[in-house]
Amino acid sequence: MTDDTADRPPMQGLASLPVFFDLSGRRTLVVGGSPAAAWKAELLQATGARVDVVGASPSAEMRALAARAPSIALIERAWSEADLEDAAIAIGDFPSRDQATAFQAAARRAHVPVNIVDKPEFSDFQFGTILDRSPLVIAISTKGAAPVFAMALRGRFEGLLPPTIKLWAEAAQTWRARLKAADLAPALRRRFWEIFVARALGTRAPQPKDYYEIFARATTKLAGAAKGSVALVGAGPGDPELITLKGLRVLQAADVVLFDDLVAPATVEMARREAVKIPVGKRGYQPSCAQDDIIARLIAFAKEGKRVVRLKGGDPSIFGRANEEIAALEAAEIEVTIVPGVTAALGAAASLKLSLTERDRARRLQFITAHAQNGRLPADLDWGALCDPAATTAVYMGVHTLPDLLRHLLEHGIDPRTPALLVESATWPQERCIDGTVANLAEQVEAAKPNGPCLVLIGRIFGEASARALAEAAADT
Repeated sequence: MTDDTADRPPMQGLASLPVFFDLSGRRTLVVGGSPAAAWKAELLQATGARVDVVGASPSAEMRALAARAPSIALIERAWSEADLEDAAIAIGDFPSRDQATAFQAAARRAHVPVNIVDKPEFSDFQFGTILDRSPLVIAISTKGAAPVFAMALRGRFEGLLPPTIKLWAEAAQTWRARLKAADLAPALRRRFWEIFVARALGTRAPQPKDYYEIFARATTKLAGAAKGSVALVGAGPGDPELITLKGLRVLQAADVVLFDDLVAPATVEMARREAVKIPVGKRGYQPSCAQDDIIARLIAFAKEGKRVVRLKGGDPSIFGRANEEIAALEAAEIEVTIVPGVTAALGAAASLKLSLTERDRARRLQFITAHAQNGRLPADLDWGALCDPAATTAVYMGVHTLPDLLRHLLEHGIDPRTPALLVESATWPQERCIDGTVANLAEQVEAAKPNGPCLVLIGRIFGEASARALAEAAADT
C-alpha cells in the first residue's frame, strides 16, 4: 500500500457492490414465463450460460425466445427446490410477496444468488442498465430506485463512447496476452496501456500495426520525447450542454486544457479530474493572455507528449484566431485537429426561437466582426452587403464599435427601421436581449450597459423577436 492510501479512511456508503459474473458454460435458472422473465433469460444466454426456464404458463415472448436460442431449455411445470441444484444464479418472477419469499428462501438454502424481478427487497443482486460494447460492458445501477434514470444515463454514456470502442476492447483482449508474454516491467506496461487508451478514445478503428507502434513507444527511450497532439474544440456559446459529443470525448481524454474566459466553468469541469486546466482568456479592452503566449504553451505541452485541448467559446473557426494556432502547430510538426462547436449566432437564434434564414425575408446569412486588430471598426467591410434587406447579419465583437457600425449602415442607405438586437450572454442563464432598430439600438445599448459576451443581430427576420419582446414587456406591466 502506498503512503497516500495508508492514511486514507476506508470507503463508506457504497449502495451495492458492482460485480460481473462470468457465466459462460454454466447452468442458470429462471422461474416464470412472463415477458420480463424472458428478457432476463435472453441476457443470461447472451453471456454463454445454459438457461433452464421453469414455468407452468410461458408467455409468447418466452416461447419465441426459447425457439431461437438453443441454450435455453423451456420446462413447462411448477418449480421445485431441486431446480436450484448446481445453478450459478437464479432469477424468479412472481406476482405475490409470499411466492417471492419462498423462492428467495429456497435459493439461499441452496447457496444460489437470487434476483426477484421488480422486487429488490427479495434480491441478493440487481440487474443494472447495460451498455453493451462487448467485451466492454458498462452497467449502471440505482439499486432499483429509478431505472428510468439509469436508462437516461446509459444514453448519455453511449454518446460519449467512440463508435470504434468495441473494436479497441477486442484488440485489448488479444494484445494483453502478447504483452504478458513480453514480460515488461510494470512501468512499461502502464505506459503501453496509457498510449493504448489515447488511441482507443479517438475515432478510428485499431489496426494490427497499432500494437507494434504502441509497444515501441512504450519501451524505447524515445517514448518520453514523443509528440502529443492539440485539438481546437468548440465549447459552444455558454450552455454546457451545447458542446458536441465529439468535443466532450476529446475533452475528457485531454491531459491539458487551455480554456477561454467565454467557456462556462461547468464545461471546463467536464474534463477529467487529473487534467491540468489553464485559463487563457482573451477579452476585448480587458487584461488578456497574449496570443503568442497561448501558442507557445500549446506547442510546449504537445512536445511533452501531452494531449492538449484548446477549448474555445462558440466555434473555433469563427473569429477565434484558429488559423494562427493551426499554422504554428503545423510548423512545429504537431498533430492538430478541429472539433466544431455551436457558434453564438446559432445559440442566440435558438434562445429567440427564430430561424436565421427564411425563404421570403432572409436569403443570406453573414457573419462579420466589428473589431479590427487596432480595436476600431474594420475599414474593409462590404457596406452594400450589410445593407441588403434580404440578408441576416450576425456581428461579433461589436459592442464598442456599435455606434460607428450603425452610423455607417445608415449612411450607406439601410432602412433605419431594420430590426437590430444585442444578445448578451447567449444561452447562459443570465441571457439578456436588448431590442431595437438600426436607428436606435446604440442608445438602447448605452443605457443597458452590457458587460457579458455580446452579439449584435441585424435583419428583417428579427422583427418577430421585437414584437415578442414588446408583448412580454406589456404583459409584465
